[in-house]
Amino acid sequence: MAQFTKKAIMQCFIQMLNESPMDKISVVDIAERCGINRNTFYYYYCDIYALVKELFTIEAQRIAEKELSCATWQEVCLEALEFVRENRRAVYHLFHSNHRDLLEEYLYDVAHLEMVNFVRREAEGMPVKEEDINSLALFYTSALVGLVTRWMLEGMKADVESILDNIGRLITGNLRMSLERSCEESCREAEA
Repeated sequence: MAQFTKKAIMQCFIQMLNESPMDKISVVDIAERCGINRNTFYYYYCDIYALVKELFTIEAQRIAEKELSCATWQEVCLEALEFVRENRRAVYHLFHSNHRDLLEEYLYDVAHLEMVNFVRREAEGMPVKEEDINSLALFYTSALVGLVTRWMLEGMKADVESILDNIGRLITGNLRMSLERSCEESCREAEA
């Protein structure tokens, strides 16, 4: 029953967020929409901030549990944006609220986790330093999150798939060259 109630609260909140700016939604509004009392809401969440945080934690876990080992970085990014694309209006309202940091944190966490995995796969069999893997993952994560943030700031009107495909076309091979450069440096250091 507890999971049912939590899920109902989350679904009601997403519906409301699709209808109204986040800063206009109160715990009382959520409770009324769900047909529960405020105390029931507070039994599960200390505030709306905690509800949003759990929503994004669940989405991040959903993505982490998927088998994305053969995916390109563009596919990983699109997977992370699935919730955003399905709930465009809700995300717009969240993005333009005082809780925007939660959305940006979600995007960063998902993108970084998957980007580290992607860079590791690309570096497989190469003597690449862990520091270089982390630096490359940080760079690509920051670029992707910046791109997505800009897309949201501009109202999510452009076709994000086309944008990602175009960027992918332009930077194809750059990661491999960076990893090879890391290998060359590792070999020089080993010889010295």
